[in-house]
Amino acid sequence: MRGWIAVLFIMPIFLAALYQSRNNIPLFRRWPSSSPVVLLNSLISPFNIRIYRTMSTFNHPDYAVPVTLPEGLTQEQLLGFHPFRSWISTLENSLSLQARNRSHPFHQDPYVLRSVTVQSFDLFGGKRLGLLKLLAEVTNSAGEKLPGSIFLRGPSVAMLVILIPDDAPADTDERYVLLTVQPRIPAGSLEFVELPAGMVDQEGQFVGTAAMEIEEELGLKIPTSELKCLSEMADMSPKSDNGKIQDGNLPQAMYPSAGGCDEYIPIYMHERRVPRDTLSDWTGRLTGLREHGERISLKLIKMQDLWREGARDAKSLAAVALWEGLRREGKL
Repeated sequence: MRGWIAVLFIMPIFLAALYQSRNNIPLFRRWPSSSPVVLLNSLISPFNIRIYRTMSTFNHPDYAVPVTLPEGLTQEQLLGFHPFRSWISTLENSLSLQARNRSHPFHQDPYVLRSVTVQSFDLFGGKRLGLLKLLAEVTNSAGEKLPGSIFLRGPSVAMLVILIPDDAPADTDERYVLLTVQPRIPAGSLEFVELPAGMVDQEGQFVGTAAMEIEEELGLKIPTSELKCLSEMADMSPKSDNGKIQDGNLPQAMYPSAGGCDEYIPIYMHERRVPRDTLSDWTGRLTGLREHGERISLKLIKMQDLWREGARDAKSLAAVALWEGLRREGKL
């Protein structure tokens, strides 16, 4: 018995020392470095023993849903995180439509949000909550589940910036689009071609964020009054057969990965005339905020080639569809 007590007393000290010196021991360099808990799990995994971080649970003040948090994340941080507030409000509103609308496909046995478990989180700058990975349990009375594994990051904005040579006629189809080329590590690419875009840090600051990103990534200073939101102009709220709006609380925006991520992206557009001899100056120009890890170069292409040049980028394809559709309807 005394031997086990000694082991339990010495193990935390040994683990802390090992964790601090792991980079100096070749055998341990490939071990996870996220925390001593992960390191200890690696040590004891052959014995089928797992050590879990301490978790806490509270009931959401507005929806009475139990929310479980990992160690290091507080209730105040989570409830103050706008993407979480927006997501749970949107989901609860959509769930409420089941009972209110008799024609809803789930009206007879509506689904309910039973619980939310935050599995992990990232802090931007070591302080501000930036990303969440969570699991939402959504079931009906029959026990049928809806997929609820979610990467929560909040909205972004994308910008379609079109340049027209100043000597082109008024009815010209000669247009050029500015794209960014930059490393996108999640995609495994160091030269990903896409429309300029940026995360929305402040609640509701979409057009302001768009103008700021255009200035940072393209070097153009554009008043917000000169930006058009193609997503809002398209009026994309779906209507049912009886004319009622379905999921009317969803924002007017494109969802690039709705099966696993809450991110939505309204697409803004700005069109301006520039001297023809300056068009070549855009390609290869280096931009971006180096202090934020941005390594961006610009690429100028013909508007008619955007669907091909940006075929890997959902923002580019959505921008092409919106721009062409709005032009057909005479809205642009």
